[in-house]
Amino acid sequence: MPAKIKTAVLGATGYSGYELARLLLRHPRLEKPLLFRRPSENGDGGDLAKLFPALSGNGGFPLQPFSWEALKEVDLLFLATPHDVSRALAPGAVARGIRVIDLSGAWRLKQPQHRSVYGFHDSDAAAAEELTDKAVYGLPELNGEQIREASLVANPGCYATSVILALAPLLAANVIGREKGIISDSKSGVSGAGKEPTSRTHFVSVADNLSAYSVFGHRHTGEILEQLNLNAAELIFTPHLLPIPRGILSTIYVHLNREMQPAEVQSCLQDFYAGKRWVRVFETPKLPEIQFSLHSNYCDLGFCLADDHRRLVLVSCVDNLLKGAAGQAVQNLNLMYGWQEDKGLA
Repeated sequence: MPAKIKTAVLGATGYSGYELARLLLRHPRLEKPLLFRRPSENGDGGDLAKLFPALSGNGGFPLQPFSWEALKEVDLLFLATPHDVSRALAPGAVARGIRVIDLSGAWRLKQPQHRSVYGFHDSDAAAAEELTDKAVYGLPELNGEQIREASLVANPGCYATSVILALAPLLAANVIGREKGIISDSKSGVSGAGKEPTSRTHFVSVADNLSAYSVFGHRHTGEILEQLNLNAAELIFTPHLLPIPRGILSTIYVHLNREMQPAEVQSCLQDFYAGKRWVRVFETPKLPEIQFSLHSNYCDLGFCLADDHRRLVLVSCVDNLLKGAAGQAVQNLNLMYGWQEDKGLA
């Protein structure tokens, strides 16, 4: 058995960070990961199992304050941190020869007009721009070959994952009438907003409610546009907050530029994802539901075609904390080290 890889997680106390730590701890090709608190968190120690009792009884999972000295033997660093923290720390890790998988939005976007939504203020703008160019968007089903060689992988956003995977096969086949516009009506559980409580994510605000937010201004819009080579006039993306802990369902409305039969659409999706372990294409008219992909790394896709054979509705479901975050990060790890994509995930 080859030597095991040493990993570390900065931000292990967040929802995605916890899920990531849980997956890494059971991965057969990894040493027990180092777990770091975020720099902004109080305390210099503790145990992850005290925050997440589901980990109790497994020998302890000590947390430590972040330092470069502690990373001397680490091969790969996961950043489950706020966008500005990842933007500041990733260059230092890469310069030290540590590979990075970043779960934030710090390195996902190439085009300045899309990146401006984050308002980054880089201390070395030239170095940040150079690293932005080198960063690989970590959607394995689309960018697998580039991920294998990457020093910095920008893990996709959860909404973006659900929308991009649904649309990519049809856009690649050039069967979508882009001039008529694409509408994505996407809904997420509350964990997608992160662990820090806000007035919007308070129980009283969320329970027995459904609300739209960040209309025409959500941070994942730029990812969808860039990865699918769409312009802003071709997409309306509207996110909604569901009163559930986790899971995403995107309902996507498109017009086809020619008449198609259901079997053609089915083949388009299935052929595009043939051999892709973590995408499941349902047989029409069966549609995905959030509960089917919950607690898994699957993206579930389904569709219904109107009687005119031109109007198409796609449905895409992911678990926002797994395929939309930590699970996809482990999938990227597996690609980077030449392992099967389901290692530690199956």
